Amino acid sequence: MLAKRIIPCLDVKDGRVVKGIQFQNLRDAGDPVELARYYVEERADELVFLDITASKEKRPIVYDVVERIAQEVFIPFTIGGGLTSLDEIRQILSRGADKISINSAAVENPDLISRAADSFGSQCVVVAIDVKKVSRDRWQVFTHGGSRQTDLDGLEWAERVSLLGAGEILLTSMDSDGRTNGFDLEITQQIASSVSIPVIASGGGGEPAHFEDVFKKAKADAALAASIFHFKKYRVKEIKEFLLNRNINVRI
Repeated sequence: MLAKRIIPCLDVKDGRVVKGIQFQNLRDAGDPVELARYYVEERADELVFLDITASKEKRPIVYDVVERIAQEVFIPFTIGGGLTSLDEIRQILSRGADKISINSAAVENPDLISRAADSFGSQCVVVAIDVKKVSRDRWQVFTHGGSRQTDLDGLEWAERVSLLGAGEILLTSMDSDGRTNGFDLEITQQIASSVSIPVIASGGGGEPAHFEDVFKKAKADAALAASIFHFKKYRVKEIKEFLLNRNINVRI
């Protein structure tokens, strides 16, 4: 059985790591390079770096920050935010990233998923999906940092990106984001059960038991979190030790 992964997320705005609630009310969480170095020491399995305003501001990702982080990180590391073309993806991978994450551009141009997978390999392509619950059994996809609602159904879109060649799905529940009261187990379980690629659950991780639930009940392959780690409520090592004691396979 593959080990479950714990992945800290660095949401970066204006060169600083920030964290908010439901994509709003951002507060400073530190320097991205210093945090990246800290998480390597903490034995995080991977890191995700998201330039959260690049798509909304219609600008390229901040390449210099990517290079600075790559010099400090010796674990798999994913870059996302504002990527719209194969050339931009190529530049990110050449600067040291192991994977790229696309969200808004994938919705606007789904062919980018398959083209990127063909050019660089599916293992490099993570499709980020931000969803919000809009009715009893429907989650809608949002883009541009959660600021634009689409007409896409979250489950249907996840199934489609899997068929287009994505290597992983990074699923963020906007309803749970930043609240630290638990992952959205319902939509995570639905998507994890419907696709054949790994699903990274994001949004709501605040206690060790939340990670146990998302792995055991929702069948996520990895769990991504920010607030709980950035503000030192728990350390990555503590979460892993808790999970190991509950018979969940993690790398210590």
